[in-house]
Amino acid sequence: MTLFDYETLKFIWLLFIGALFIGFAITGGFDLGVNALLIFIGKKDLERRLILNSIGPTWEGNQVWLITAGGALFAAWPLMYAAAFSSFYLALLLVLIALILRPPGLDYRSKLPSRAWRSTWDFCLFLSGFIPIFLFGVAFGNLLSGLGFHYDDTLHAHFTGGFFSLLNPFSLLTGMISLSLLLLQGALFLQLKTPAPLDTRAAKAARVFGVLFIISFSIGWYWANYKLDGFQVISMPGRNESFSPLLKSVEKAQGFWLHNYQQYSWGYCAPALALVGTVCALLFSALLYPGIALFCNSLAISGVIITTGFTLYPFIMPSSSVPSHSLTIWDAASSQLTLSWMLIATLVLLPIVLAYTVWVYRVMRGKVNEKDFLY
Repeated sequence: MTLFDYETLKFIWLLFIGALFIGFAITGGFDLGVNALLIFIGKKDLERRLILNSIGPTWEGNQVWLITAGGALFAAWPLMYAAAFSSFYLALLLVLIALILRPPGLDYRSKLPSRAWRSTWDFCLFLSGFIPIFLFGVAFGNLLSGLGFHYDDTLHAHFTGGFFSLLNPFSLLTGMISLSLLLLQGALFLQLKTPAPLDTRAAKAARVFGVLFIISFSIGWYWANYKLDGFQVISMPGRNESFSPLLKSVEKAQGFWLHNYQQYSWGYCAPALALVGTVCALLFSALLYPGIALFCNSLAISGVIITTGFTLYPFIMPSSSVPSHSLTIWDAASSQLTLSWMLIATLVLLPIVLAYTVWVYRVMRGKVNEKDFLY
């Protein structure tokens, strides 16, 4: 027995996966952003130890969001999961290597007093934050510009590009958007969690990255909607049935990404939330209310991800080489039974993850000090 009809389930899972990516971007922005800022805000060894201890109790739990989002992609949209790992293979490998650097960096950095030893691990921790943040942004940019892949008659995906083809001008811009936004998140977190003079430096960094985000996001939104070739479904089978992605017709042309905004004007609220949230974050940071600033920037992060999803809808992975082979939420989804059982599991487990996350951050609230050193 299923809880909802197939069409509704497909849309619900779009919302769930979007929520998981928002959860990862907000919480991952704390520790990934802090790692990327480590060598710039921390001038002395003691300061860098304070910075690392600000994320020490929580960084591992934040990865639950990334792991869950990856698992949800595999189970809900298996065709996209397979095609994405083919298209982003080297990029995802670099992300994995970067993330692997973080646990030994945190565990071994302070084992020896050698300055060279600690500086080397500090640089590794910087890479473990910078690389994932930037490449995740590049990936979203390639979703909007389309990836060079197509299917054969057996639905085997063939990727026609390479790693450097992913680094096109638009995706480099979206990488900058991701970098500036999550570094702003990390800077605000440090302003909240660290004592002087680290909190003052973090506030200055927040102003720089906030302004950079507003500029880059504004350019990116205009570029995507008015200069970039978008995609539009012309015909396809019914949404309430399972069908091959090869059975639909898709056209590609400049301005097509504006279609959803023209049809649903309330969609403009998402990019507005991104910009207004950032402005409010900068304002409250300057007024020395970093907690409120962090909340506002979390709303901005939500606005960016919702903007991307709303612009792409119903596409989840467009194909620039054969547009009709693009993947949508309607033809890339698992069976109705799979989506139904996954929904039940999510409704049970997601509140537990949320409650645990809130509890951990509540228990670990307050600024770090030398007495609390873990690393």
